[in-house]
Amino acid sequence: MNATEAPPGAAPDPTLAPPPVAPAPRSRNPIRRIYEWVLSWAESKYGVPALCVFAFTESSFFPIPPDVLLIALALAAPTRAYRFAAWCTLFSVLGGLFGYFIGYALWAVFEPYLINRVFSQENFELVTNEYNKYGVLAVFIAAFTPIPYKVFTVAAGVAKLNLVGFTLASIFGRGGRFFLVALVIRLAGPRARKWIDEYFNLATIVGTLLLIGGFLLIKFLK
Repeated sequence: MNATEAPPGAAPDPTLAPPPVAPAPRSRNPIRRIYEWVLSWAESKYGVPALCVFAFTESSFFPIPPDVLLIALALAAPTRAYRFAAWCTLFSVLGGLFGYFIGYALWAVFEPYLINRVFSQENFELVTNEYNKYGVLAVFIAAFTPIPYKVFTVAAGVAKLNLVGFTLASIFGRGGRFFLVALVIRLAGPRARKWIDEYFNLATIVGTLLLIGGFLLIKFLK
């Protein structure tokens, strides 16, 4: 018998070190690695500043939505969930205005760096065409649903969309999405993460369709 092994039936020796645990392998998917890096900020004392930075940058170019960090922070401190949602909304709208400015005044400079890197030429042209049909409603839909909001902020500037309408649509869309996350966490507690992962995006799409249907019904009744 090995000298370091306890005889059968004997209590384990507390002085013996447990076998080393191999670290989990890092994902080779770059987006997944960015996702995990964003999530790691929830365990830092800089979680709220990081949330503000990610909310701002995601509105114009960053690939990971701030919901990831918002959910983690809110689950860790449920009583502050609405405060986190407020910070997330504020900086996401400010980031959207920055994206609008890029499209409005600096598109010739940024176009080579954004097209086919952050979003494709086809998607960008599609979004620009949608503005000609739906205006600020398109901004609200992108702000509230899983549709990439960043594409719409820059395209809104290129299309010279009304700035007041753009800002209001962003506030209601982003605020509605982030405060809905906070509400679910306050009501459901730790179970909220599973529900959000499985059903949240579908719920925002259905809610948006119902809202649009309500507006169309009002217009029809008039």
